[in-house]
Amino acid sequence: MNSQEEQPPPQPDGAASPAAQNDGDGMTWWYRWLCRLAGIFGGISCAFAGLLNCVTIYPLNIAAGVWMMLNAFILFLCEAPFCCQFVEFANVVSAKADKLRPWQKALFYCGMAIFPIMLSLTLTTLLGNAIAFATGVLYGLSALGKKGDAITYARLQQLQRKQTGEEVPMGNVEPQAV
Repeated sequence: MNSQEEQPPPQPDGAASPAAQNDGDGMTWWYRWLCRLAGIFGGISCAFAGLLNCVTIYPLNIAAGVWMMLNAFILFLCEAPFCCQFVEFANVVSAKADKLRPWQKALFYCGMAIFPIMLSLTLTTLLGNAIAFATGVLYGLSALGKKGDAITYARLQQLQRKQTGEEVPMGNVEPQAV
């Protein structure tokens, strides 16, 4: 084998190959942007609700509000580092967050959103953390993978029946409702 066979063909205008853009996480570009936008809006909602939560005399509400503002800052660092240009390490944190797998981000974001609710169960904490929690759910759904089509599912069912010795009717195979 020579070195020309091992290297992929060069892309025009320096564009990266689709495999390099995807990084193996199975997310499409529009779903990745949906998750980022959800993270940005989750950070905004956490920041405003956390600020409103801090305007009280109850210490647990203040602690939950401070935690929510910390959640907002972390969401902005991970999902939109351009919003934190004044922080020197923003790009480093964003690069490390991009290397995380979707299920790791899902656990992290959902855990961050649940903690203030456990501290102080109020409407402000519930509504403020809802979008941040939804961001974690979106990343969790992407970790589950792509849904298969009905034809492939029917063929797999037919193959399993043949292997177990069941009789398979010939003709069109229709997918069964689950």
